[in-house]
Amino acid sequence: MNLTGLTTCCTNNLNAVFISLLATLSLVAVHPAFAADETQTNIGLHWGWENHYVTEGRNNLEKGGIAWAAASVERNNMVFFAVVGRADQVHYTEWNAGLEYTLALRDDVEATLGYQRLEFYGAERASDNEFFSSMTYRGIDWFVPAVNYTYATEASGYFVTFSAHSPWEINSQLTLSPYVQQGFDFGYSSDTHNGANHVQFGLETQYQYRDNLGILAHISHSIALDDIKQQAAVNNQQGSLNETYAGVSLAWDF
Repeated sequence: MNLTGLTTCCTNNLNAVFISLLATLSLVAVHPAFAADETQTNIGLHWGWENHYVTEGRNNLEKGGIAWAAASVERNNMVFFAVVGRADQVHYTEWNAGLEYTLALRDDVEATLGYQRLEFYGAERASDNEFFSSMTYRGIDWFVPAVNYTYATEASGYFVTFSAHSPWEINSQLTLSPYVQQGFDFGYSSDTHNGANHVQFGLETQYQYRDNLGILAHISHSIALDDIKQQAAVNNQQGSLNETYAGVSLAWDF
C-alpha cells in the first residue's frame, strides 16, 4: 500500500473509532436513569471488522472492508442499540439506531420485533426505515432453525431469510456453529425479480475469554440466485456474482 492509501486508511479508522465512542457514550449516558429501578440493566459493546461488506448476497462496497462498532442497553427484554460502520478503503459511513423487543412464545420458541433508522453517507446520501421480526426454535441443542423478516419503507419491499445453525460446544469456552441460509427478495434489494435471492453457508465461532468478554469470527460464502443474476444483467455487471467474506469481532457485556 502506498503512503497516500495508508494515510487514508488510518484516517478512516480513527474517524470510525471516534464515531463509535460517541455512540457508546450516548447510550451509556442513559444508564443512570435505569439504575434506580430494581430491574437489571445490561450494557453491551461490540467492535468488529469484515473484509467485505456483504448483505443480501451483494457486496455493498467497490473495494475493501468495513469496521463496525455498536453499543446496546437491554432492560425488560427491550434492547436499545446504535451501530456505526466505516469502510476502510472507500468513502462510506453507515449509522443504524433502533430498538428490539424479545418475546418468549414458549419455552423453546423465541420471537423478536424491532425498528431501526438507517443513515448512509457515501457517494450519495440516503436513509431508510426498517421494521424487522424473527422467530427461532430452540428445542434442539444442535439444530436451531429461524426465520427473519425485514420491511424497508423507502424501497417499499421486504426480505425474508430461512436459516439453520448447528452449535457444537468444543469445550467450556469454544463453540463452533456451521450454518446455512436461504434468502428471498420481494422489492427490498431489487425491483427486477421477486423470489429466490441467494443461498449462503458458513462457519461461526465464539470463544468466551471471560464471562462477559467474547471473541467471535465467521467465514461465509454466498451463492447468487435469480434475483441477483437478473439485477446484474440489468446493470451489465460482469464476473462472478458469488461472494466469500470473513470477519472478526469483540463483544463485551457489563
